[in-house]
Amino acid sequence: MNNIRRTLTVTLLCTVLLSACKKASVESPIVEVEPVATDNIEIYGEYVGLIRASRNVEIHARVEGFLEKMTFSEGKEVKANEPLFYINDKTYKARVEKAKAQLKRDEAKELKAESDLRRIEPLYNQNAASRLDLDNAVAALNMARADVAMSKADLEQAELQLSYTVVRSPLSGYISERYVDIGTLVGNSKSLLATVVKRDTVLVDFKLTSLDYLRSQRRNVHLGELDTTRSWQPTVVVTLADNSVYNEKGIVDFASPQVDPKTGTFGVRAELPNPNQVLLPGQFTRVKLLLDVLENVVVVPRKAILIEKGGAFIYVVFPNNIVEKRYIETGPEQDNKIVVTRGLSVGENIVIEGYQKLAQGQKVIPRTKDEEQKIMDQEKNKETKKEDK
Repeated sequence: MNNIRRTLTVTLLCTVLLSACKKASVESPIVEVEPVATDNIEIYGEYVGLIRASRNVEIHARVEGFLEKMTFSEGKEVKANEPLFYINDKTYKARVEKAKAQLKRDEAKELKAESDLRRIEPLYNQNAASRLDLDNAVAALNMARADVAMSKADLEQAELQLSYTVVRSPLSGYISERYVDIGTLVGNSKSLLATVVKRDTVLVDFKLTSLDYLRSQRRNVHLGELDTTRSWQPTVVVTLADNSVYNEKGIVDFASPQVDPKTGTFGVRAELPNPNQVLLPGQFTRVKLLLDVLENVVVVPRKAILIEKGGAFIYVVFPNNIVEKRYIETGPEQDNKIVVTRGLSVGENIVIEGYQKLAQGQKVIPRTKDEEQKIMDQEKNKETKKEDK
């Protein structure tokens, strides 16, 4: 009988202890926590942009004539001042020769006028020539000198027109297809020969909403102006046709001074490096503009926040391992981090995993991610040792 009693007593104690363990397990769940920290949150706006060349120059013939030769490959790179088109220059060479001959003639007249004046001056001093003779000699010399100056100008103009018979590239870049053929009479106002595009730097134009503009102004961010007092500048990144992000950032260098009343937007322009010719003028792209940077703000992981009718809340773990259900006010989000504008302080521990069945005032066993990993490693090592045995 005593043995039976002892057995019942032991069984009862085991049952009580097991119940207590289960109760403790229910009352003190293990949760993953991390301390509240601060970070810099970047605020972006996304828009549709249009890529265009930083310089797009039309090439026209500056003198009239028949096109004789072209010395470039369409669509290829050309250098500044490189010859592109040759116009028949016989007429312009003749004009140069005529101007040279006229200049020599006028220079000869100038020498004669100088010689005449040198003869008249001593005769006038000896009263052997009249004042009228002297005045006529001075006037003749001045007229001869004016004719020489005019002839030099005519020669310079003729040589300039001759130089225009060779049409050169105004800048380094990529040339378009030719718009005229050999033998075409060019030189009138509508005779477009080709276009040269500078593509190593491109511009992207996009429209900013009035609301985004107002927000940037309130944060003292003036688009199109370089502000050296800030640690950041309004930069842009663009998305390519395959949805990949272009690896070069651009800087906003212009913002329109007025809003379009039809759309309620205003134009913004950014300049981007394009050393490998990845961006092509004329293509549309998605533009991501850095509008603002919230510096040293309280942030928490998105997964730590729960939503109910009363608003957003989060579980905070006190030093005595008691949790508090605390309502918070949130702000912008970046990379799965949400700004908390009210309700949390830096250094407080918050629950990020295991909060599904928590309640206000419940006691928990808090563990950080490092502590969880350490326990998992220890258990893995134990299993490995058992298998080795």
